Amino acid sequence: MNLLPEWLVFAWPWLAIVLPVPWVLAVLSRSTSRSIPALQVPVGVGFRDLSTTQRGGAARRWLILALATLGWLALCVAAMRPQSLSEAQSAPVTGRNLMLAVDLSGSMQEKDFALGGRTVDRLSATKAVAAQFIDRREGDRLGLILFGERAYLQTPLTFDRKTLSTLLMEAEIGLAGEKTAIGDAIGLAVKRIRESDTEEDQHVLVLLTDGANTAGEIDPLKAAELAANVSLRIYTIGIGAERTAYRRSGVPNLVLPSRDLDEDTLTAIADQTGGRYFRATDTRSMQAIYSELDTLEPAADQAEGLRAYEDLFFWPAGIAVVLFGLAVLTTLGRRGMLA
Repeated sequence: MNLLPEWLVFAWPWLAIVLPVPWVLAVLSRSTSRSIPALQVPVGVGFRDLSTTQRGGAARRWLILALATLGWLALCVAAMRPQSLSEAQSAPVTGRNLMLAVDLSGSMQEKDFALGGRTVDRLSATKAVAAQFIDRREGDRLGLILFGERAYLQTPLTFDRKTLSTLLMEAEIGLAGEKTAIGDAIGLAVKRIRESDTEEDQHVLVLLTDGANTAGEIDPLKAAELAANVSLRIYTIGIGAERTAYRRSGVPNLVLPSRDLDEDTLTAIADQTGGRYFRATDTRSMQAIYSELDTLEPAADQAEGLRAYEDLFFWPAGIAVVLFGLAVLTTLGRRGMLA
């Protein structure tokens, strides 16, 4: 039967063995004193006043003994280091480094996607779907790279999914230039992965683009080789509708919005790093792709039973100091009376 409340635990309960020490010392001291001959006083007349004073101070002696006993008990409790235990909380186990690289080149303003019943540009659709993906990635360290003619680290690896989503939503087309530097985006991800301390085979890059590599200093396939060397898996997503039909002056016209998409290079990048290439032609297919990524790279599991400890030793320690202080003051007062 546990007499303590569930929230109270002791870090060092074995220190309870020191509780009987004062009583053991008292017993040993008493047995030693009995072996010494007592002083025999033939006449007790001169001790009558002293005897009366001692009888009057009996209550005071018991008070001192009680204060000292309670002080010792409080001191022992403090030495056992009591702690309060919070309610069990679920928390994700350590996840992976997962970086998102989003194309902000000029072609991302092509309006060939639908969102909420209206036509939107590719970046708007990407923001909406990627934000939902980010929200599901609890337990992973997430980073955001924005690239166009240049690649920028918008968000370093972090567990703060809300901030990352906010910064993604604030991204604008053309912010990083009008061209597309796929190789530089991969190279930047490799650099950040090298600076991390996560276990091997726990690095993932999801790269989304609607074009081909037209800028930058690093060739995409060379960058993919560097990524493979640091165990960075790259999942590439080619975005853009297959074809769009519209009428001009009453004459039907057919355009190919994704004619600049370099699927061969994106596929080679994914294959070289152990990832996969996906094709997103509309919002629904993009949502399916991110759902598939959740399966391929599952988010961190929930670990039940994590509880926080808070030390409480200072309470019994403070009580012990007060009790010992009162015992000392009472003793000094008693000596003053005897004097």
